Amino acid sequence: MQFAYLPSPSTGVLHLGPIPLRAYAFCIIIGVFVAVWLGSRRWQARGGGKHLVADVAIWAVPFGVVGGRLYHVLTSYELYFGPGKNWVDAFKIWEGGLGIWGAIALGGLGAWIGCRRHGVPLPAFADAVAPGVALAQAIGRWGNWFNQELFGRPSTLPWALKIDPANRPDGMADVATYQPTFLYESVWNIGVALLVLWADRRFTLGHGRAFALYVAAYTTGRFWVEYLRIDEAHRIAGLRLNDWTSVVVFSAAVTYLMIGARRKPGREVLTDPDAETARVPEQKKARTA
Repeated sequence: MQFAYLPSPSTGVLHLGPIPLRAYAFCIIIGVFVAVWLGSRRWQARGGGKHLVADVAIWAVPFGVVGGRLYHVLTSYELYFGPGKNWVDAFKIWEGGLGIWGAIALGGLGAWIGCRRHGVPLPAFADAVAPGVALAQAIGRWGNWFNQELFGRPSTLPWALKIDPANRPDGMADVATYQPTFLYESVWNIGVALLVLWADRRFTLGHGRAFALYVAAYTTGRFWVEYLRIDEAHRIAGLRLNDWTSVVVFSAAVTYLMIGARRKPGREVLTDPDAETARVPEQKKARTA
């Protein structure tokens, strides 16, 4: 018998009368708020407007949620389509299932639309929000803990995660504890955020390189965490699909870092029309005085 382990929540839903309050959704919402808060501070430190990050998030977040869900459904279609499956479940996002690759791709499209509407460069915006995005992922991963999903291989480590019998994999009903991959990835993402903050200050990263560093560091951790997971996944040459995606995205991010450092060294001068507009009344007031 194992005497030390991490417990799982007995439920991921609290009911306020007839209204279900789902922990998975709250983890995502809290993560978004943290990303916007930190991104806003960093954007203003570069001379940008106070509300720009929140305004762009209005576009980026919905696009990101849709993209994350689409990626999950397309890469795990057997869970929703076919004999004995209900395609309506594909829309039940509160039950878990967001693919980070789709979230970043469509979220980036939403951010591009928002940045274009406000007349600011997307690479500079991406640099500002990069560490906040990593922290948002760190917080969001705790939703998997509440849902008792996406855990790793069986484990007897003192920090192994105990999973209720109803949520254990087929054929492993007698195995109670597993690798807490949600915790590994959450801690890794916090480290990624700290790395980007340090490197950005130390090397004055610009032109999207802070975001590229976040991507490279995140995919490194995602590769080994993904390797531990035992949930059903499509495999190519023995590796899970998300591992191959990590390799491709990591290579693209490192290439961007290397090429960008030579072509556009340093950090771009930020011209945020919203910030300029916000300073006009103060300038007029100063001249009047």
